[in-house]
Amino acid sequence: MAAEGKAIDALSQFELVPVLGAVGRSVGFSQASAHMLLAVGLITGLMIWGMSRRAVVPGRLQAVAESAYEFVHDLVVGQVGDEGKRFFPFVFSLFMFVLFGNLLGMLPYAFTFTSHIAVTFALAAVVFILVTVVALAIHGTHFFSYFFPEGAPKLLAPLIIPIEIISYLSRPVSLSVRLFANMVAGHVMLKVFATFVVMIGSAAGIVGILGAALPLAVNVALVGFELLVAFLQAYVFAILTSIYLHDAVHLH
Repeated sequence: MAAEGKAIDALSQFELVPVLGAVGRSVGFSQASAHMLLAVGLITGLMIWGMSRRAVVPGRLQAVAESAYEFVHDLVVGQVGDEGKRFFPFVFSLFMFVLFGNLLGMLPYAFTFTSHIAVTFALAAVVFILVTVVALAIHGTHFFSYFFPEGAPKLLAPLIIPIEIISYLSRPVSLSVRLFANMVAGHVMLKVFATFVVMIGSAAGIVGILGAALPLAVNVALVGFELLVAFLQAYVFAILTSIYLHDAVHLH
């Protein structure tokens, strides 16, 4: 894409650059790694400091920590049932990690590590492996009956079983691509309209200022929309994980 002879480079924001100098280059420690550590640190700080007082009337940090805890707890129990309580720490960690990764990317000069398919696929792969191990541990070889629904005509087995297997194996792909694609698309739109503001606003006189007003308004709206998407994508990741765990526990 080009505007007034200048190219809009909306994808450079996703490039990985080693940090910490020679040490970072030698071990491949990029800004994505740094932001993941930052996200873990912020989540840990929120939960430890937020719950340290345990006040009857919670302060701001405690209210945020309690709200996040109750929200994910209700989500897991609602989807999996009481058996899902043992999986709550895992789903809660996933939700908070994805949420903070999405929100950190909205800060100036920050990096959205959830915009990289390697990160989202790694998270999805962990979910897939855990769900499969849980299903095998609970049901043993009976787990494989999941790929042929009870009551289905046996004549359709050659058709149904491959479809069910492909559907099951596609879970980590769909889970990872959904998060990755939404983060990339949103940040590309933000970069494009922000560049429009600069390009049009650099024109001389009142025309340039008025012309930049529209893309600026769109960009402000996009920021609000991206904040919503940041939460929704973390929620979708958590609820799909809970649904997969429900299938593993109840095998239907």
